[in-house]
Formats: sequence, structure tokens, C-alpha cells
Amino acid sequence: MTERFDAIVVGAGVVGLSIGYALAREGMRPLVLDRGKPGREASWAGAGMLPPVGDPDRLPSNPAAALRALSARLYPEWASALYEETGIDPGYRRSGGVDVARTEAEDDALRSAAGRWRAEGIACERLAPGDFARVEPALDPELRVAYFLADRAQVRNPRLLRALETALTARGGTVAADRGALGFLTENDRATGVRTAAGDVSADVVVVSAGAWSGELLAGLGVVAPTPPVKGQIVLLNPGRPLLRRIVEHGKTYLVPRDDGRILIGATEEEGVSDVRPTADAYRGLFAAAVALCPILADAPVEATWAGLRPGNKDNRAYIGPAPGFRNLFVAAGHKRAGLQLSPATAELVADLVLGRTPRLDLAPFRLDRDPAPAEDDVFRS
Repeated sequence: MTERFDAIVVGAGVVGLSIGYALAREGMRPLVLDRGKPGREASWAGAGMLPPVGDPDRLPSNPAAALRALSARLYPEWASALYEETGIDPGYRRSGGVDVARTEAEDDALRSAAGRWRAEGIACERLAPGDFARVEPALDPELRVAYFLADRAQVRNPRLLRALETALTARGGTVAADRGALGFLTENDRATGVRTAAGDVSADVVVVSAGAWSGELLAGLGVVAPTPPVKGQIVLLNPGRPLLRRIVEHGKTYLVPRDDGRILIGATEEEGVSDVRPTADAYRGLFAAAVALCPILADAPVEATWAGLRPGNKDNRAYIGPAPGFRNLFVAAGHKRAGLQLSPATAELVADLVLGRTPRLDLAPFRLDRDPAPAEDDVFRS
């Protein structure tokens, strides 16, 4: 007999596991499939940086910023609930962060970004070099300026992933490792299930959140939602004691200090690269960038390096919504380097769609068949 569930979620990264958890919280019995081990791809490889929470009473007008702001509001609640349900601490911490500039052009860009932050109700403070030590003593005093965001947060993504899997399983869901989707079962405008090497599975609803492999799976149905891989590499330092107090960000480079003293340095953006092996060039570049920002790290031992493949998209917005031509096939993919920070909001919006509720956010800007959106500079990365 064909196995049957209330919903099938294809992909057990942070977005897929979050959707499974959100559906389980609504009393559904989801199956989350993964071609490998749950949470071991881009979600595990990321640094877990989260944006500050802005105005609690309104969302920004920019669609990408609104999705990010909604997720930032949800994260404390989700982290607390997961800890209570599983005993696993996802490591949500408001550790604060500094965005720094070295040149006049970078200073101008940060000044503009700070204006957008303040418009969203995000508190930030401009610091001159002589004031760096009050917030982050490790910063290079030769930097031109730093903006302190006290509410910048982080999460320990491997722990978050374990908590999500544990919680959704405890609520009656199922996570199937090493069982990837080979294709879909359909009848007219409905998806009726998923084909796997271990047999077909049927459900009332199917959600595709398979990261960089989503576009290829959807193409088999004639659905266009490209998710080309974007390789990201990270270096982990273990100095044995805390050397850094705050998240530090300079352009696309970031440093994330953990409670135990370890420091993550990230991350490269290598478009279209599907080889997940770390490279010596990336290691040297990331380490040099970290030392330039915080010279105290020059002698910090390197504990590990790794890489992951983020799912790209066509215009720097994720795909969230129904697949064109299908009534019960939904997509949540293409989050690029923001999957960790956007996962709670994405999951709750998908749950709204699955249950026939009006989503709390207008999803038209995230439609799969939208015209390409204009270039956006949403300044918070994860």
C-alpha cells in the first residue's frame, strides 16, 4: 500500500524542517523527505546570523525587508518554544553586532543603510574609532566608522536543526533521511504524492523546499523556478577563550562569536559552483579579512573549514507560494544566503497557504511566475 500523510515536505533543511514543524503545530501529520541527512547541507554550513527586530507594530514596505522583519519577530518565540518542547537550546542570543566601514564610499553606504534601519525602527548607533572599545574592543582602530546594532542576534544552527527535527517528530511528524524525491504524482491540477526509490508516498498537500535542488525537481513538472547553487565557504577559529564580543560585518565578510569562544568567519559567494570541498584560496582570503578587521585574531588556531550550497533565485527574492498550474503544490525555495534568518516566517506563511488562511504577508512579490524584481540591497545576511 502507498504510504499516506497529511502533507509531504520535500527537503529537510532549515526551511523544510521549519515548515514541517509549523504544520505539526497545526495538528497535521507531515512527512519531511531528504535525499541525505536532515539539516546537513547549507543550513548546517551557515553562521546563523539574525537581523535585529524593528518596529513591532508595522512591517517595512519593501517585500524582502518585510519577510525578514516578520521572521525576526518570530525567532524569539520559536526558539523559546523549541527549547521548551525538546530541551535543546537553539542558541538564540541577542549578542549585538557592528557593521564597519574602512573607506569613504563604504561609510556613505553604511550611512544610507542606517537610514533604512531607523525607518524600520531598528536601533543603531554610529561610533567613531575612539569609541569602538566601548562596544567591541577587538576592532581595528584604523577602521573609519562602526554602527552598533544592539539587537543583532544569532542562532546555533546545528542545534536549531536538531530541535526542529525533534519537535516535529514529537508532534507526530516523520523525517525520512536518505529518501529523496525522484518526482511527483499528479492528477490534473493536483499533486497527489511523491515518488521515491523506497516507494510512492501520497498526501493532500506537497511542499517543495529542497534548497539548490528545488528548481531541478520542479522542472520535471514544467514549473520554472531556477535555484542555481551558490557555494559558500566558512572558517572556524577556536582560540580557547572569548576574543570577540559582537558579530562583526564588513561587506560580505562577517565574524560570528559563539558563547564558547569559537568564531565563525564567512562567507564566500561562488555562483554556479556545486563542488562543496573547501579551498585553500577561500581559507586564506577569509582569514586575512578577519585579521584585518580584528587583529587580535592573527594567532587564533583554525579548527575547521567547510562549504555549503545555498539555493539561488532569479532576482534575489525567495520563491514562496503555489506552483503555477497546481492547487496544492507549494514552493518555499531560493532563499540564497538568508534561509536561516527567513525560515520561521517562511514556514508560517506556507502553513497559512496550506490551511487556506490569508497569509499575514502579501506573497505576490514572491510568486514563482513573477517578473524579475528590481535589484535590492537588503543589508542583513545569515
